[in-house]
Parts: sequence; structure tokens; C-alpha cells
Amino acid sequence: MKFVIITHVQHIKIDNQYFGYAPYIREMNIWMKYVDEVIVVAPLIDSELNPIYEKYSHSNISFCEAAEFEITSLTNLIKTLIKLPEIFNSVYKAMSQADHIHLRCPGNMGLIGALVQILFPNKQKTAKYAGNWDPKSKQPWSYRLQKWILSNTFLTRNMQVLVYGEWPNQTKNIKPFFTATYSESEIQNSEFRIQNKWSLPAQSKTTENNFDFARLDKIEIDLPPTSFLFVGTLSKGKQPLYAIQLVEKLYQHGKKVQLNLYGDGILRPTLETYIKQNSLQDIVFLRGNQSKETVLKGYQNSHFLILPSKSEGWPKVVAEAMFWGCVPIASPVSCVPFMMGNGSRGVILQEELNQDVDQIEAVISKQEVYQKMASEGQTWSRQFTTDKFEAEIKKLLRG
Repeated sequence: MKFVIITHVQHIKIDNQYFGYAPYIREMNIWMKYVDEVIVVAPLIDSELNPIYEKYSHSNISFCEAAEFEITSLTNLIKTLIKLPEIFNSVYKAMSQADHIHLRCPGNMGLIGALVQILFPNKQKTAKYAGNWDPKSKQPWSYRLQKWILSNTFLTRNMQVLVYGEWPNQTKNIKPFFTATYSESEIQNSEFRIQNKWSLPAQSKTTENNFDFARLDKIEIDLPPTSFLFVGTLSKGKQPLYAIQLVEKLYQHGKKVQLNLYGDGILRPTLETYIKQNSLQDIVFLRGNQSKETVLKGYQNSHFLILPSKSEGWPKVVAEAMFWGCVPIASPVSCVPFMMGNGSRGVILQEELNQDVDQIEAVISKQEVYQKMASEGQTWSRQFTTDKFEAEIKKLLRG
């Protein structure tokens, strides 16, 4: 099978190998296990590798470079109009060779792919819509257009569209889906235990089963800090500053807390300035981009994940955190409320600082509530392993 991928993900070429954003690459390497040849149509950039990049593992990959474009200004629009004929031609040529066409949406390349695939009604196709499929959500016109084309069964034929969440009144080609990071073997081989999240004081001889939670306030001073984690791009849409402000407010309320932010982005200088101006250097730490293994340890050693994002599809970090007993604190976008059991498996942010801090303090102050959230979150998230994901991908490719 010749498998063609159309994606906006930026790639780096080093020694005839292609690298891209690690979560995307890991997923595509699972798809590629079941195909003979791969053609990738995507942007190629000149950049240094860092821990968020990984490489394709397939032995037969052809790469077709597609120029990046945007239409955020008149100048960019003119440049885009010049580039578009060549991009459309590259996508058309790749699709004409394909046995299976795979689109990564939403994005600029996803939009072009959604348009060009109309010309190939008889070819087997899938589209992974990694954004918010909620019909009621406010989104850019290009995203809405992609959703309309993909769900139009006259224009889009022989395609299964994988979306996050279950939404009413969808066409027959829309398939609720999920994503995964960890395998069954990682569960079996891990020594991690949820109960290790909260260390009891050395002088206490109680066990987890007979621990008197009513005594918590009397011994709180002996407990380690409540550890918070942010994982994601330091961008306006992810709102890392709000995560810092939540922890800052808890600190001002006398709570023993710390926050580690994993990721990098345009807002890093702004965050560094805020941390310095507000004397938060001892409790807030910008760790930069980190490997999968480092992030995994972060989940295991943190009590809470904070994700005050403005837009998501199926945020992997929420599922990953719950996988390791780290309770998510997240905005109610897309299918996040479903993932968090509408508040039974995490704290749903209202994005009103004092109200959100009150919610978090209520969980911190009641160990039985925290333990229940952590346990239920872990049980739910461990349904979605890479083993199950791979089994579903095999079904999709076999038609």
C-alpha cells in the first residue's frame, strides 16, 4: 500500500531522515507499520533538533516539500496566491499515486488536501481532525470550511473522518476517535503508584487504609509542596500565564506550592519577566522543551496538571496526566469536560481567578477528594493505550 500524508507539520531533514513534532511522529509511525511506501507532503524548515522532535521509522519514505503560507495580511495573501499553484500541483501528484490518502487537519495544508481529495472520490481516505469538532465553537473560517468539506458526503467520498468527542447530527463518515501515548507494557513495567503522590509524615505510623484525613491540617507543615505541572507551547492560546497566576494566588493564600512549565514558545520572555517582577523564582520554573521520558516523570511526580487552553481537540496532556494519577485542571473546551467526567476526574476552570483558586483549594484540602479524582482519572485514561490505538488504525487501513 502506498500511503500519502498531507500535513502542515514542519519537518527537518538530517542525513536523509525526516524529523517532526514528536507526538505527531509517534502516531504516524503506528500508521506506517501497516503500509509499504509513504509519501509525505509537508513544509521543510532549516532548524536545529531539540527534544520535541522525533524521526519517522519507516524505511521507504519519499518527501515532497510544500511551501508554508498564511493569509494574515495583504502582503502574505499576495505571497500565498503566488505559491498556491505549485502547492496544489504537489498535493495532486502525490494523491494520484496513493492507495490511501491521509489528511492531517485543521491547518493550511489540511485545507488544500480537503479540496484536492474531492478529485479522487474512489480512493481510500482518512482524515485526522485534531482540533475542536464542537459545532458550536467559534473557529477561524478556514477551520469551518475544512469541517464542512470533510463532513459533506457528496464532496468527500470513501473517507473516514476521525474526530475527538461525540457530537449530535453528524454525517455517517464522522467517526469519534481518541489518541494515546502509553502502552500496556508501560503500565505493567512501571513501579508508579498513585498513593506515592502524597507522602505521609515520617512520624506517622498510619497506613493508607486507616489514615485519618481529619488530621491533615495538623500535619500539613510536614508534607511536601503541592506540585503543579504545565505541558505545552508557551503561547497565547495555551495561556501559561494564567497557570502561573493560579499557583501564585495559592502561594499568597499560604499554600506550599510549586509549578514546573515544560515547553517553549513566544511568551517565554513575558513569563520570565512576570516571574521576576513578582518574586516567584522559588516556586515557578520554566523547564523548556523536554523529552517524553522527562515529561512522564513530571506527571508521576506532580499532583496537578494545569491546562487553561482556549482551544483543544483531544488534549493529550490531559489524558497523559490522568494516566499517571496527576489530576487535571483544565478549561472546558471541545471534549475536555467528557475526558474529565464533567468534574469527577479533574477541576474544570471557569477562568475567573478567585473562583478557580477556590476550586483547587477545595481539592487540596480534602485528601479523599484528591485521591478519588486521581484514581478515577487513571482508570478512565488507561482504557486508551497505544495497543488499542494501533488495533483501531489497522481496521481503518484495511477498510
